[in-house]
Amino acid sequence: MQEERGNNNGLNRRRFLQIFAVAGAAGALGFLPFTPEKSGLQVIRKSRPMMGTFLNLIVYARDKEQAAAAVAATFKRMEELESKLSRHQAASEVSRLNQSGFLDNPGPELQAVLELAQAISRKTSGAFDITILPLLTLYQQQGQALLAQQSLIDGAVKAVGQAGLAVSHQRLELKKSGMGITLDGIGKGYIVDQGVATLGQFGFDQVYVEAGGDLLVKGGKPRGNPWLIGIRNPRPEMARQLVTIEAETMAVATSGDYYQPFSPDLLHHHIINPHTGFSPPELASCTITAPDAALADALATGCMVLGAADSIDLLAGLPDCEGYFIHKDLTTRKTEGFAART
Repeated sequence: MQEERGNNNGLNRRRFLQIFAVAGAAGALGFLPFTPEKSGLQVIRKSRPMMGTFLNLIVYARDKEQAAAAVAATFKRMEELESKLSRHQAASEVSRLNQSGFLDNPGPELQAVLELAQAISRKTSGAFDITILPLLTLYQQQGQALLAQQSLIDGAVKAVGQAGLAVSHQRLELKKSGMGITLDGIGKGYIVDQGVATLGQFGFDQVYVEAGGDLLVKGGKPRGNPWLIGIRNPRPEMARQLVTIEAETMAVATSGDYYQPFSPDLLHHHIINPHTGFSPPELASCTITAPDAALADALATGCMVLGAADSIDLLAGLPDCEGYFIHKDLTTRKTEGFAART
């Protein structure tokens, strides 16, 4: 739920398929319900608004009715998770925690997300921090005008820090005044993972699930073909060759300064360094590949803050995690194992 609602006037199609499956997901724009495939499988494509963006599913199946039931169950499961994890829904567990400062008996899904968030915060030395909400809220309310109000920024920084979030199976508690959490940088990925898991429970293992740029593909395509995943050019007004990734089973997530900018020059945006209160100056976008979408989602945010060099060092110690970094001048760096082609 990284970029759910910033400058949001309803659903913004500019955010639709920020990362897109080059082969097959072109149908996401029209999403015909069932398309025959030469392999004998049906291609089921479905799209619907969710989490402030568009959720897109592609499933290869032999039985249309079984596939339709699986897709319906998947949408239901993902909507259920959104109702628990989104700070934009007043009755969610996250909203209730933010409103009261504590939450008794948090659900297992929220506990799982918080456990991963704490682990990634430690790995990134606090660059990824779900308690960034006080700063994010200030920027969303005031935009570029906030830059001239250093005292407000300093005050919000003092309310940030995951050390101030007490977590146990029985109770969550915000220990600092003015604290709040947002799962925008990890929750969407987690919900994508759970969508793929739900499809798997119905026996479907050749699937694509994407929401606002966070995606997980599984099982490849028919006849042994891989999924081809394109990485968005963060500056579409500047011509740049498309970079793609071939994958059979992989999660991909991109964070970028263009998703929710607070200044026209894109120097100030929704990704904020928790230690300084300002957006990191180095990168235009960061794409992470990982075994699951929640991990890729969180790392993409944290690595935007860390910058390319520190991120490459970090990813070297994380199994099956790779990164591709586009600087603001469109020069690039990548980890040694990042498999991309142009």
